[in-house]
Amino acid sequence: MAGKGHVISKIVRGSIAEETGIEPGDVLVAMDDEPVEDIFDYQYHMESDYLEMTVRKKDSGEEWVLEIEKDEDEDLGIVFENGLMDDYRSCSNRCVFCFIDQMPKGMRDTLYFKDDDSRLSFLQGNYVTLTNMSDHDIDRIIAYHLAPINISFHTTNPELRSRMLCNRFAGDVFPKVRRLADAGVELNGQIVLCRGLNDGDELDRTIRDLESYMPALRSVSVVPVGLTKYREGLYKLQPFDRESAEALLVQMRAWQDYFMKKYGSHVVHASDEWYLLAGEEIPDEGRYDGYPQLENGVGMLRLLEREFHDALAGSAGDGRVHTSTIATGYLAADWIRTLAGEVREKFPNCRAQVCPIRNDFFGERITVSGLITGQDLIAQLSGRDLGERVLIPCNMLRSGESVFLDDITTEEAGRALGVPVLAVGTSGASFLDAVTGGDGRTDNDRRVIYEQTDSSDRGETERR
Repeated sequence: MAGKGHVISKIVRGSIAEETGIEPGDVLVAMDDEPVEDIFDYQYHMESDYLEMTVRKKDSGEEWVLEIEKDEDEDLGIVFENGLMDDYRSCSNRCVFCFIDQMPKGMRDTLYFKDDDSRLSFLQGNYVTLTNMSDHDIDRIIAYHLAPINISFHTTNPELRSRMLCNRFAGDVFPKVRRLADAGVELNGQIVLCRGLNDGDELDRTIRDLESYMPALRSVSVVPVGLTKYREGLYKLQPFDRESAEALLVQMRAWQDYFMKKYGSHVVHASDEWYLLAGEEIPDEGRYDGYPQLENGVGMLRLLEREFHDALAGSAGDGRVHTSTIATGYLAADWIRTLAGEVREKFPNCRAQVCPIRNDFFGERITVSGLITGQDLIAQLSGRDLGERVLIPCNMLRSGESVFLDDITTEEAGRALGVPVLAVGTSGASFLDAVTGGDGRTDNDRRVIYEQTDSSDRGETERR
């Protein structure tokens, strides 16, 4: 694809590209007389205030050389057929905890794609294992000053990492991490914790080793492995319980105190599931260092509460009348129920019942809202008095669409239930707005990306 150019699928109305005569179907050949390998090259050249683009016209085959002057941060308004401008790189691992391997057959194809692409780490915040990253990839990240790069470490024990990822080369990635850290590339880490494998002393070892990558390494999240009922033939993993969650939090607090005293930052963070599983309070906002790992569910509930209280404090309250049902996962149901009760104190005629949805599709061990299917929602809410509408968090749906994991749409669910189903944004202000009758606009979609999407959203590059 890089040798033949990149096909343009859409031009944004009123953009620089439209003004220069670029059309859908044209092909980007080069920028500044250099070939464009993928989105990294494109972004790097585009952030200049002057650039030359070579474009092959779709009808005549003529090649135009366009000289463009613009603001450094101004977008050209070009959308390509492929958001990466290259093929997606699939994962070469068979991780013992992989969620995709725990899904039933018959779901849409994109849900089974395992990406492990450093470009998606930069563009969409995905976490990558580095096992299929070449020295050339490392060179480009460093040269273009791409940041942040999010890395799935899981363990720094090479032998254990190879065993957990079922890849004999998985323990060889740490020289690559060292190169990135030494070059000052901002890194975030993730550890999917598996009971009896990388917890306990192994977790201590991992965190101790990861300290050597600071200050480039800004944060590390620890999340519990998710186990569905579709694990036949897979590695035997045990779920965490209240006692093991309590032990994990004791361990994490000790490391947070250590890092805070030495570096002024907590660095390592436990996802919200640990606190709910242990029956403990979610930490105060100051423990989250500005929420660097929201996509991993680290501090989402605390931020939701703070945003909700800010919005509630700024509202005068009134006598409007609205009834609704809030459908969510079992994990956060009590938390959401508390917020709904606070709404009624200021809006006494706005009544929202909270209905946790049991995950029959994936199994009852899956308690997060983002993995609830349309069929479970319909089955468990049918026949109930739901009020004027059903409110769901937007992370139940495919990003940017109204489709549940099982391809049921919100419109279909609404017809089955007899009331509209509304996806609510993840901010506390969106929650308050929806519960009091507003549209609950999805202003900040803080979802974990379980499914590959062809997104052209991008991060930032630094041009030197």
